[in-house]
Amino acid sequence: MPKTQITSDLLAVPNGHFAQATQARLDGRMVFISGMTARNAQGGVTGVGDVSAQTHQVCQNLQAAVEAAGGTLDDIARVDVYVRNMEDFAAIHEVRQQYFTGVAPASTMVEVSKFVNKDYLIEINAIAVIHDGES
Repeated sequence: MPKTQITSDLLAVPNGHFAQATQARLDGRMVFISGMTARNAQGGVTGVGDVSAQTHQVCQNLQAAVEAAGGTLDDIARVDVYVRNMEDFAAIHEVRQQYFTGVAPASTMVEVSKFVNKDYLIEINAIAVIHDGES
């Protein structure tokens, strides 16, 4: 999917792995991916107490969902990240860089007090635009 990063000299450079804004062509399908947690395919929680391990599982879950829709992680234009501890910002972005290797998605990160499972440290939902043909 043709996706480009938008930057402005009037804005500070992002302090994590995300774009100030991301432009995605709308000549495809929009796929809205529900919040993914560190819940693995067997239903257990991967990496209890380890935000890096949980972020890997979350990114793998995002990848599985977008691939099931016919896309790739490069098709994800926006993510919303919910974390239990904002102090984990750097560790989370270090892992994200391993999965979002092209143009980074636009992103918001918010600290929350609780998730549906006490062992979750991170949850990410996403919006992808998947190109279906030649432009």
